[in-house]
Amino acid sequence: MPAPPAGFTHEQVEALFFSAARDGQTDLLEAFLDAGADANRTDLRGYTPLILASYNGYLEATQLLLSRGALPDGRDAKGSTALGGVAFKGDVEIARVLVKAGATVDAPNDVGRTPLMFAVMFGREQMARYLLQAGADPVRRDGEGNSALSLAQRQGHRDLIDLLGSARL
Repeated sequence: MPAPPAGFTHEQVEALFFSAARDGQTDLLEAFLDAGADANRTDLRGYTPLILASYNGYLEATQLLLSRGALPDGRDAKGSTALGGVAFKGDVEIARVLVKAGATVDAPNDVGRTPLMFAVMFGREQMARYLLQAGADPVRRDGEGNSALSLAQRQGHRDLIDLLGSARL
């Protein structure tokens, strides 16, 4: 992080940087990055600016961060990537940007859950469909032995069960 301007502490400047990412303020993010802010720095909860921007649905901020060196597979304190958060939220447009930038489609978090599993757990059919098209593995298992298909079956998501069942063939 660059030296803080007069009257600000490093902690205050960092808080402003992460707030700009969380709020999608691309002009402010760009100013921080121009001043030397690290696009891959993590906040106290382990979130990167990319995770914050993408999770909150800010496409332009996500694109800016990726163009300025943010790692598409940067992980938070629980091992989740930006794609995992976006899959949970169901934002297919941002997922496409992340995958195009090199995000690993089946990147598991610390308990082995993949973006596809998150999409299924939260009933995000369009996201599940996109992730399967992008190469997600429908039979991969998490640390508890669950696959995306078994999660869909447990929750009774008929459309997702059909989608995942046909993807296995």
